[in-house]
Amino acid sequence: MINKLHYISQGATPQEHLNNIQNTCSSGIELVQLRLKNVDENTVLETAKKAKEITDNFQTKLIINDYYKVAASVKADGVHLGKTDACPTEVRKELKSWQIIGGTANTLEDCKNLIEKKVDYIGLGPFQFTKTKKNLSPILGLDGYRKLLEELQTNTPIIAIGGITLNDVSAILETGIYGIAVSSEITKNYHKISEFHKLLHANRLQEQVFRF
Repeated sequence: MINKLHYISQGATPQEHLNNIQNTCSSGIELVQLRLKNVDENTVLETAKKAKEITDNFQTKLIINDYYKVAASVKADGVHLGKTDACPTEVRKELKSWQIIGGTANTLEDCKNLIEKKVDYIGLGPFQFTKTKKNLSPILGLDGYRKLLEELQTNTPIIAIGGITLNDVSAILETGIYGIAVSSEITKNYHKISEFHKLLHANRLQEQVFRF
């Protein structure tokens, strides 16, 4: 099952990423995406090994952003591929059947392409402005999510991302979105994880459970 809440790691250094992963895991997060930018692959590998030790201790899923070879090497639970990263179809050949592949989408065409390539989930955004990501794509907002989901009519879990706060969750879920990915809001206050979980699972009985 794809988790409804994804934490995207933050930090000025790899160690800060690890510290935040430790804190979010101890606060109840169930899926972490290690997202290191502007570092070499060996640094990603060494950080991923340490992150895996932390997540294993808490039985938390670990997804590696971009680096599918690192995900394979450390036996992470999966990889999240950006729009300029390797093709999901080719990456699937390099991973175990149980490893998750997620992909980034900003448009209807992006989503259709990822669904055709049989990703396990799609990170769709940005919901609103965020400083976390450079070269931000056009804002989607609630109307954007609603229209895209009506067009897609897909069983592939769609995860909203981009500047999401606690106050946004209920309205986002009403669009038909499956779950959310959060970075800054959780990094600033790990205790909000339990509040996010309550909101995301409040209407669990009315939602379809997606399995892969």
